[in-house]
Amino acid sequence: MRFRPANTHAHGNGTAMTLPVLLLPGIGGSGADHWQSHWERTDPGMTRFAPSHWDRPELADWCKALDRAVGTLDRPPILVAHSLACLLVAHWAAARGASVAGAMLVAVPDPSGLAFPDEARTFAQVPEQPLPFPSLIVASANDPYGTVDYGNRRARQWGSRLITLGPLGHINAGSNLGDWPEGRDILTSFRAEIEGKGA
Repeated sequence: MRFRPANTHAHGNGTAMTLPVLLLPGIGGSGADHWQSHWERTDPGMTRFAPSHWDRPELADWCKALDRAVGTLDRPPILVAHSLACLLVAHWAAARGASVAGAMLVAVPDPSGLAFPDEARTFAQVPEQPLPFPSLIVASANDPYGTVDYGNRRARQWGSRLITLGPLGHINAGSNLGDWPEGRDILTSFRAEIEGKGA
């Protein structure tokens, strides 16, 4: 199923517009082959935030970048975060409160894991309180950066729904997902749930 552009889909009553989507790539940014980049190219309702440095992430800078990006939108967005940006969402929500409609957190990395990059250490002390907006975690069965058990633990802490997929690695460009239709379907359902509750 193709994902409807955010500026054309309406609810059953024919009046409500869909919520905007703000894409939050992880460390290094999402390259041209990453599903986030595919989505951004094909859906005008999706934009991405822009921290000062993708390769040298600093939590304060990334939080400010997320502030700016949310502030440019005319409606509270749904955040679609990948990898390190999932931890950003937890930090940002703990400091800023509920100014977004929801968050889809894909491939949440474990800061205590051996694969966690040292340059991302400012993100490592992750808040554990529930997120103040609807959220879901999408986990891969063989993610080298975070196990399904870790995703489940974060889901319990953050009050998120957990969706466990098959062996998709880190759910990134290296996973060869292309446009990742399954992810689009997950987002479509999640956004419909939020909008159905009057977000």
